[in-house]
Amino acid sequence: MKPVHLIGVPLDLGAGRRGVDMGPSAFRIAGIRDQIAALGRIVVDKGDLPVPIPETQRPADKKKKYIRDIAKVCQKLYDLALASLDEGALPLVLGGDHSLAAGSVAASADWLRRTASKPLGLIWVDAHGDMNTPDTTLSGNVHGMPLAALLGREPLELASIGSSPSVMPQNTVLVGVRNLDEREKEQIRASGIHVFTMKDIDRDGIARVAERAIGLAARDTAGIHVSFDMDVCDPAVAPGVGTPVKGGFDYREAHMIMEMVADSRQLVALDLVEVNPTLDIRNTTAELGAELALSALGKGIF
Repeated sequence: MKPVHLIGVPLDLGAGRRGVDMGPSAFRIAGIRDQIAALGRIVVDKGDLPVPIPETQRPADKKKKYIRDIAKVCQKLYDLALASLDEGALPLVLGGDHSLAAGSVAASADWLRRTASKPLGLIWVDAHGDMNTPDTTLSGNVHGMPLAALLGREPLELASIGSSPSVMPQNTVLVGVRNLDEREKEQIRASGIHVFTMKDIDRDGIARVAERAIGLAARDTAGIHVSFDMDVCDPAVAPGVGTPVKGGFDYREAHMIMEMVADSRQLVALDLVEVNPTLDIRNTTAELGAELALSALGKGIF
């Protein structure tokens, strides 16, 4: 089994609400390192990347707030995740807001291009599409833009990290979405990525949707990066997230998709993002996130 490298990214410059910068600490308090080690994995905690706080910076462009600072953090994450992959490890990135994925996913994609000469499959598990650009955003919050950047669009500061585009639409799957801006819907339809909404999950069941998502992400690729936003879960089971939306995954649905990712043996790297301890109840959300990491890494019921 591959060693696991924990990489904390206490980033909340991309979010509209403060607090997700404490997410990495919440995961560590939940005991994520020891729990993974109990699976028989070697675990190395790489610590937290240095990240500036909003109080010391200026938003600059209102259509992509703090973009230069966010891009610098994502570049550092790209370098560190790529080094972990080169060492034969699986990077487990603890966030932090979802803009960090512009660095982590780009690292996975470039590593597979170099070592396997094949593309990366991406499963983006999220209540939101994260496909806005500076032209379509209503808020200017960059955590709503990283998937657009990874597909080679704007913002260019994120799209230019690593080789662009990092992922191709046919290898990209969005799962659990239920809250999209109107212009973002147009972006997603035009992009050609695969989308499974909560309606699809309600109708077909999480097992069928996960099977299809993994199949699409694994088709003609050398591995899968899963970028898991904890707000895909219903606030009843994950109250401490940056942007909660009712009607999400229940406890077993969240575990089921991660268990099926583990069964596929295609996982290259994993992000767990958007945990906001200031909104949580006794660290419930980080504890759930730690459990989901275990499921993705192969912990089974039997």
